[in-house]
Amino acid sequence: MDKPALPVGGRSMRDRVLAAVADAAPRVLVGPAEAVPPGVRVTREDPPGGGPVAAMAAGLARLDPDTTLVAVLAADLPLLTRSAIGELLAQLSPTEHRAAAEHRAAAEHRAAAEHRAAAEHRAAAEHRAAAEHRAAAEHRAADPRAAADQPKADRAAADHREVGAAESSLGTGPAGRGRLLDGVCFVDADGRRQSLCGVWRVAALRAGLDRLAAGRGGDLAGAPVRALLGGLVVGEVPWGGDGGPPPWFDCDTDEDVRRAEEWVR
Repeated sequence: MDKPALPVGGRSMRDRVLAAVADAAPRVLVGPAEAVPPGVRVTREDPPGGGPVAAMAAGLARLDPDTTLVAVLAADLPLLTRSAIGELLAQLSPTEHRAAAEHRAAAEHRAAAEHRAAAEHRAAAEHRAAAEHRAAAEHRAADPRAAADQPKADRAAADHREVGAAESSLGTGPAGRGRLLDGVCFVDADGRRQSLCGVWRVAALRAGLDRLAAGRGGDLAGAPVRALLGGLVVGEVPWGGDGGPPPWFDCDTDEDVRRAEEWVR
């Protein structure tokens, strides 16, 4: 039975999930589907029925090369909404903003310190050059034979100033940034991750899939989602929802479908 095709509130669960990410491009559906909205790419996991990890691998393969974030969603979440997806994105993005702001502040602090040090270095070099110039002038006045050595002294002072200028132009590279979140997902009231209701960085998921496949001889069929996410930095998002139904509510039984019907009325 194609469970995601079952209707809830007059609309299939699959279409409800696709509607929750209507502004995503592209949208990829992994699994059997007779009719999908325009623009939705359809593919199958290998082997068919190989489980969610194999489905993720198949779905990622159909993304555009420049896609950086992806919502990974079960197809039987009839209560999923665009606002819930927005909450996940909001929890993932501020982490980047904070890290970037901290990185910029640290870089500006280093640049200011380097500028002050360079200015002090130049001032000290100029002070030494001026002192040396005065001493040389006094020496020439006292001993005319020393005048022949003046060009050498001038070149030495110029070389010293050039070295100081070169040092002031050198800066340290950006400091290594701490690891950002690889993704976020909802957690229920008992702290259980709802991994198939989350937003993830594509690069992190691909790296996790590669690691997992390498450890399983290339076979992802039946691989547990926990094993895939075990090496990732995951942000856990509790659902506020103002008393509304949890977006990760899935329909495994007829009773679940009836409950979902009541919620969407």
